[in-house]
Amino acid sequence: MRTDVLRPYKDHSRYLKSATVSVQNGLTVGRGEFTIPTSCYIDDTGHFNAVEFNICYNQLFYYLLAKSIKERVVPALAAWTLDDYWERQLPDILIARFRSLFRSPIESAAFSGEVSISAITESEVRRPVLLTETTCRFWDQQEGSAEGEVLLALLNPPGMAPTKEIA
Repeated sequence: MRTDVLRPYKDHSRYLKSATVSVQNGLTVGRGEFTIPTSCYIDDTGHFNAVEFNICYNQLFYYLLAKSIKERVVPALAAWTLDDYWERQLPDILIARFRSLFRSPIESAAFSGEVSISAITESEVRRPVLLTETTCRFWDQQEGSAEGEVLLALLNPPGMAPTKEIA
């Protein structure tokens, strides 16, 4: 599944090397191992940076979401199939809010990460959407540490009727 989830990424920017998913209170947590042998966009900085944080978050979240749908472990995603996920992975999964905090430098050659879904709520203000609150953290063996909170909008979720427009 990891290979399928990372298919949209260029070969040199597939940083997620392995991942697992566990279930806690009807929500899921993904843990992953990462390596960034060469940055996909800049000369080597020697440490994990904000752009790589975002890319690694995305890769682990995409894996977490696909695995949660496949295993049917999150009630809020019960209407989804893997085909629904593949169709929506890039166009309909949007970052609405992103916050990151770097506590100490992380060695980019080998580090770990975790993404947790903390809440999923339905909204139909302008269109059907599942607002998905997540937390994440990254760390290495040398006490490097970063964390964040990300709000995602899952647009056009299966099982939610399209909002009718008023003329």
